[in-house]
Amino acid sequence: MTDSDIVVVGSGPNGLTAAARAAVEGRSVLVLEAMDRPGGGTRTMELVEPGYAHDICSAIHPFSVVSPAYEALGLDIPWITPPVAVSHPLDGGRSAALFSDPAQTEESLGADGTRWNNLIAPIARDLDEVLATFLGPRILPNPLVGGERTLALFGALPATVLARRFETEEARAMLAGLAAHSVAPLRTPFTSGVALLFAAIAQRRGWPLVAGGSERIADELIRVIESHGGEIVTGTLVTDISEFDESTVFLDTSLPAARDIARARMSPSAIISAGRFTPGPGVFKVDYTLDGPIPWTDSTSPLAGTVHVGGTLEEISAAEEEVARGEHPDKPFVLLAQQSDFDPSRAPNNKRTGWAYCHVPTGSDVDMTEAIESQIERFAPGFRSVVRTRHVRGPAGFEHYNPNFIGGDIGGGRFTVRRFLPKLASPYRLGRRLYLCSAATPPGGGSHGMCGWHAAGEALH
Repeated sequence: MTDSDIVVVGSGPNGLTAAARAAVEGRSVLVLEAMDRPGGGTRTMELVEPGYAHDICSAIHPFSVVSPAYEALGLDIPWITPPVAVSHPLDGGRSAALFSDPAQTEESLGADGTRWNNLIAPIARDLDEVLATFLGPRILPNPLVGGERTLALFGALPATVLARRFETEEARAMLAGLAAHSVAPLRTPFTSGVALLFAAIAQRRGWPLVAGGSERIADELIRVIESHGGEIVTGTLVTDISEFDESTVFLDTSLPAARDIARARMSPSAIISAGRFTPGPGVFKVDYTLDGPIPWTDSTSPLAGTVHVGGTLEEISAAEEEVARGEHPDKPFVLLAQQSDFDPSRAPNNKRTGWAYCHVPTGSDVDMTEAIESQIERFAPGFRSVVRTRHVRGPAGFEHYNPNFIGGDIGGGRFTVRRFLPKLASPYRLGRRLYLCSAATPPGGGSHGMCGWHAAGEALH
């Protein structure tokens, strides 16, 4: 039993945000975490060599830096913003890149630069209003706001359709790389919306990383909780919430896990939804310690915190299609972060760290290290010569680290049209004083905390 008004099970960024909002509003809060440290996907650890700090999951934070929840809670996060938000190398030493300065982006995208900027400009201009809607619990765009109108009109398209607006390989590849963050085939509706939001944030705020590691986000949320009297208990695995019958309970878990520990308090419709849950593709990740910077052949990738490694739109689209079919692409789309190039605290003695992953079928046990490194070598010949050590984690490793990552799915479920349609019923309320606040709820994956913020808002108000 507990005397706490609010019990939060799980301490990822969404669970911590729900707890922080409740604590700030004067509720007594207890957070229970199975692992020895809170943070979930926002943790930073020494994985291989002492002194080398690796982000376990979340590493670059375009949505965190614009999170309305973090702003409202007054989090003091030490952001570092690289000169280039994201680069996309192509064969022959070419590349595309997104800058905060639209003129530089226009130059990078060549003949499509003006067309690209015209598409992104209204979304970037109205970004605050856009985010209030598209990071909300029910997406109902305001047609009177130009940025929302633009995003609603073009964002619902599959990325392969929106790409027809562009002529150059550079612009089409950039769109494909941004859309692939959806972890879905690029022919899927709403993949363009993911790309356009990422591009607009790049123009307004860049794609920052956190000085010292992503764990600083969790640290700030913990500070807010504890400064308002909340308590966080680690090493406590919750398998049944019946002892918290007098408390309002938030579950920062997958929907199937919520059913397993809270079935008695769940509504029949929530139980049915849990049975229908389908995980998305998994991820295969390699963390590196490096003797020096990655030897990119293009001029913009050394200036980027994030590098999209995958080649042309056609190549990226083919790779994501293969993953959706349960296959392993020879040329996967690789998301790569090079945090230590901008944050020297991540590695000692002028060395470096590297962070790279690709998408794989759910539950895959295939080692993708060679495929990932072949893609990096394609655009950075000699990459292997600067590699000191590797730490490899596939889908089983991610699920072992965090049971919410079912089959290696770090996004809270498969990317489908239904996830973006307005909900008639609450997407957070599972039953009597019982709420889901994980990435399985709107607005979905990312370390923005908005799922927890909305779940707490609904429960408290």
